[in-house]
Amino acid sequence: MRRIFCDLLALYWLILFIRILLSWFPPPGSGPLRTGYNLIYDLTEPVLRPVRGLLPPIRAGSMGLDLSPILVFIVIFVLQAAVCR
Repeated sequence: MRRIFCDLLALYWLILFIRILLSWFPPPGSGPLRTGYNLIYDLTEPVLRPVRGLLPPIRAGSMGLDLSPILVFIVIFVLQAAVCR
């Protein structure tokens, strides 16, 4: 059971990392790439949205820097260190 939890944490880490990379590019218009894009966002947004409520994006001129993925990465690393090692 512990191994499954650790594997799921690693998989979610990867999905979150892909989400960050995808945020650098405009979303695809349609087709299978758009479906994959939507899936990644659907898997990560329920976790990131509440964290964004605790840690709002930092404004830098006309841009905003969303720090919520960093906090989620820290939580994942702490859980991995506590449970998976």
